[in-house]
Amino acid sequence: MAPSGSRSIKKGCQRVLYWIPVLFIALIVAWSYYAYVLQLCIESIEDTGEKVIYLLVYHVIFIMFVWAYWQTIFTRPMNPLKEFHLSYSDKELLEREDRGESQQEILRRIAKDLPIYTRTNSGAIRFCDRCQLLKPDRCHHCSVCDKCILKMDHHCPWVNNCVGFSNYKFFMLFLAYSLLYCLFITATDLQYFIKFWTNSLPDTQAKFHILFLFFSASMFSVSLASLFIYHCWLVCKNRSTLEAVRSPVFRHGIDKNGFSLGCSKNFRQVFGDELKYWPIPVFSSLGDGCSFPTCLVNLDPEQPSSPMGSNPASKGAAEGRQFPTKPLRESQSRLLTSTPSWTESDSPLLLPSSNPSLYFLQKP
Repeated sequence: MAPSGSRSIKKGCQRVLYWIPVLFIALIVAWSYYAYVLQLCIESIEDTGEKVIYLLVYHVIFIMFVWAYWQTIFTRPMNPLKEFHLSYSDKELLEREDRGESQQEILRRIAKDLPIYTRTNSGAIRFCDRCQLLKPDRCHHCSVCDKCILKMDHHCPWVNNCVGFSNYKFFMLFLAYSLLYCLFITATDLQYFIKFWTNSLPDTQAKFHILFLFFSASMFSVSLASLFIYHCWLVCKNRSTLEAVRSPVFRHGIDKNGFSLGCSKNFRQVFGDELKYWPIPVFSSLGDGCSFPTCLVNLDPEQPSSPMGSNPASKGAAEGRQFPTKPLRESQSRLLTSTPSWTESDSPLLLPSSNPSLYFLQKP
């Protein structure tokens, strides 16, 4: 009982410690609200029209920022569906096998009816020993959350949550609105920051709030801008942070652009089809998080179909029945089958196959 009790205490302490970065951000935001609204707008700005405009715009940005941050923190990451979990009989069968190749045969048999197209670097089925499930494409096990997360991007300590399929849109909006929040404060506080150094401000405590407000907002703007630009690039390329570090491995080999459908469709996969929902922190991403349309490139008959070096023709014949048991959501199917109204010279021509989640590159 003692080891079990000590582990529970340790986990409890870890959970408390994980909230410290979130508490730090909350305190910074609370202080910035006090400094901007009370000390700058109400105490320091004398022009009533300017004061009202600043307060109105500030509160709109502030509400959207807090809303997006809240959604990013408290939206639970989605886990693989029960179809990807091993049954009791499959677990027993897997445990009885001590050879890796025999276990892979069992996993390949289980995976043949699932929409799984990625492999490990060695060409094996991606399997999580901890969760006892076959990992869907783009799914990874988070050591902090101790569970498999659909389309995992990274575990963010500043939100004490895994950023993945269920909250990636919220995370992007959080970055966007927090950057806008800092830029707005920096821009509107600049003239009063200059007055501080020219001794044009009244000698009150508001002087120091205005000074530190400008410094903190401008400092956060630089770090947030770099992070936001990087994630915008990831969205346009349809990659997660993990996939940017280590490219996904498909049956035919490594392909860093395997999930890219063109910039417009990549964006709509995260933010949805309807423009009115794009700036609002409500879930509108397309798909189910377990299966993703792919653009398999470099399908050269001379090229091995997997990192193991097997023949692509025989491999395709053997795995030709590996289609998802469920079609993609109607919204995602519409995204992939509709004729785009835009043109991209570098985007591939996507032709639907009998599998709605699998698309091949048709070269002219």
